[in-house]
Amino acid sequence: MSAVVEARSSKRHGDWQVRLAIAVVLVVFSVTASGTETTEPSITRARSAAERIEAFSHTGCNAIASRVDAWPGNSPVLLRSYDDLRGVGAPALAPIHSAAFTYDNALAVIALLACNKRPRAERIGEALRLAAINDTRLRDAYRAGVVAGKKPLSNGWWDAQQKYWIDAAHHYAGAYQDGTSSGNVAWVALALLALHDATGDTRWRDAAVHLANWVVAHASDNRGAGGFDGGVESYLLVPRKSSWKSTEHNIDLCALFEWLDRISAPGGDWNTQAAHARDFVTAQWDAASGHFWMGTTADGISSLRSPSALDVQLWAQLLQDAAKTWTRALHWVEQTNAVKGGFDFTDVRDGLWTEGTAQAALVYRRMGDDAAANALFASIAQQASPGGYLYATPQPRITAVYSYYYHQPALAATAWALLAAFNRNPYVPRGITDSRRH
Repeated sequence: MSAVVEARSSKRHGDWQVRLAIAVVLVVFSVTASGTETTEPSITRARSAAERIEAFSHTGCNAIASRVDAWPGNSPVLLRSYDDLRGVGAPALAPIHSAAFTYDNALAVIALLACNKRPRAERIGEALRLAAINDTRLRDAYRAGVVAGKKPLSNGWWDAQQKYWIDAAHHYAGAYQDGTSSGNVAWVALALLALHDATGDTRWRDAAVHLANWVVAHASDNRGAGGFDGGVESYLLVPRKSSWKSTEHNIDLCALFEWLDRISAPGGDWNTQAAHARDFVTAQWDAASGHFWMGTTADGISSLRSPSALDVQLWAQLLQDAAKTWTRALHWVEQTNAVKGGFDFTDVRDGLWTEGTAQAALVYRRMGDDAAANALFASIAQQASPGGYLYATPQPRITAVYSYYYHQPALAATAWALLAAFNRNPYVPRGITDSRRH
């Protein structure tokens, strides 16, 4: 897979999806067509927007908390990113059977804090902290479950046909799971900072500083508009430095560095690093069309102009001091990414992306458009699985960026919907009011 392809697929667990697309689609179709999913969660029976949001807040918070509680005691734990198609157990697909993606778990930490379930958030946070401090670099995925040693185990699974254990880091060609995406590093650091904000414990802040310094040392780039590159790729079991740059990653990093600067965290010139990331984001703004390009091609300079990625347009709105003109990107996605009930990841528009629809609901709420947010929650409520997680999409499969999403209960979709329900901006400490736009 080329560097251009990886410019946005990296954050979205793309390698296993592309390689196993046909098998999963057949399985998904067989389950949905057979009518297996007949349970009607309470949130779909709620009548008003307020009732839907309250019902989902209760169901979603308990769903994530119960996944933590499934591992008794207080040991650090990472959560599996996907449930099976019925929402009651691990998926059958081997590469994701026990995969705990760091991005998803970081979101779970922030969501659990919003749910007022701090002890559970700290258990996940401690697992992420151990990975941040003790691994040579933070991986994009680890093995779900209790962390018994100094760091989480790499993901793996038993191959019954070949009768040996497959370690994703050493045997799984195309193992995005063993890569280190700059944006994922930022999200884990943001989760750690959220724990620091909630507890005052400096171990969380110090681990976030450690991750921020890794990005500065390994991903800072001066080509073109500067900013930070994608991190470390690990396809074909050969780790290599990324040459492309992602607008979304730089939005995440801008938020991280600005948070560190806001709390005067030791260990770096965070204001300078924040400006380095923000300058890149600003350079990817296309005034003519009113939206952001996804990032760059492998040369680190040329803008990657297709496809239209929903999250890039939305997450920029959550940054403090976001330029007022950036709100035009909402009109862009309403024209290019809108589907019945919400939004698709790309302008292919082949179905609803629950996670992105929840992101849009949060952005609308932050901007005071509760009517638009409530309309999206009506669709979000329909995606609840029997186990409490939201399905990534109601369709058998939708197109992401060089990969796909499937009709499978997803931790990330559930966490984003909770952030929207609680009107929680994950880019800033609690209590910070969105600044006036200029």
